[in-house]
Amino acid sequence: MIVVYLFLGAGAFLALLRVFMVVRRHQRNRGDDWDAQLVRNYRAQGGQGFEPVNIDFFFGLPDEAGCGALATALRADGCEVDYKLATSEGASGYSLRARKPLRVSVDTMQDHSRRYRSLAVQNGGSYDGWATEGVTKMAEDGTQRLRPRGIKR
Repeated sequence: MIVVYLFLGAGAFLALLRVFMVVRRHQRNRGDDWDAQLVRNYRAQGGQGFEPVNIDFFFGLPDEAGCGALATALRADGCEVDYKLATSEGASGYSLRARKPLRVSVDTMQDHSRRYRSLAVQNGGSYDGWATEGVTKMAEDGTQRLRPRGIKR
């Protein structure tokens, strides 16, 4: 009877371990999936991946020292960088924007997002994603396009 309980316990442990591993894998890939979705939206809205375009990368940092350290690393990677004190309601710390001309492809954007996410964490901040001029997220149903930034009706 003890052997049966041992097998049941081992089976339950293996099932829980499998669930844990699947959840961790999906959490790691979530940021990568977001990049792929943005690239699809970029192409659906007329963006071309053949010519470099200016990509803006966004970060949030708690202090100016972190901004300076991150800005130095991003400039070494070929970015133009500016940062300012976050002044919107409920915001704290600093907002940093890095601009870099890149050809937009899923691999390129996922690589930059991974590296920039790591750099942000090393400097005590967070990576908030990327955008490019004139391209926005698609509507939930995938059929209706949202207005590009800067165009008012």
